[in-house]
Amino acid sequence: MGKISNIEPMPPKEIEKKSFEIISGELLERGIFLPPEEEMITKRVIHTSADFDYADTMTYSEDAPGIAKRLLSKGADIVTDTNMALAGINKKALAGLGGEAHCFMADEDVAQLAVKRGITRAAVSMEKAKEIKKPVIFAIGNAPTALIRLYEMMEESHWRPAFIIGVPVGFVNVEAAKELIMRTEIPYIINRGRKGGSNIAAAICNALLYELSQER
Repeated sequence: MGKISNIEPMPPKEIEKKSFEIISGELLERGIFLPPEEEMITKRVIHTSADFDYADTMTYSEDAPGIAKRLLSKGADIVTDTNMALAGINKKALAGLGGEAHCFMADEDVAQLAVKRGITRAAVSMEKAKEIKKPVIFAIGNAPTALIRLYEMMEESHWRPAFIIGVPVGFVNVEAAKELIMRTEIPYIINRGRKGGSNIAAAICNALLYELSQER
């Protein structure tokens, strides 16, 4: 079989390295210079999505990457709103720091309560996550109702999440839900606009975990 044109053979371990070199080059060509503390997170999101719009729309509260990494280094847990995001998070790296990843969306009690109350499972799963007795980073990539319920719980009580990654994707209430979180004092990483997804939420978590690993 002959060589396939336009295909560059390379060892698997080199593919990611080459991808990030391409991303860095294209950002430079576009005249985009990312803040150093945000750079690898945004680049990993672009790597996951092949979408350079994220260079403009990824939004960070003050010292958000540093706060998130400090939380993870002290054993914070991560709660996602989809099992897809849960599957994508590097749980071995998280466990090495003393943390655990959770998704309650498929739990029977969550499903039953959601039907009974006429609300989404994502909203109920946020209420269940509230009972975790340690700092929690919420990584929301699918359901704006999860962000809305987090905001409501903060309004209703003195409870506060440690950190919110808010990157749900979609058309209904997505942008408004993200704006709600950005109004709070909670540290956050948000992607403004309609874009996002479970893969983006997992990519942000992994970028933080990989940076911690390199720093150590």
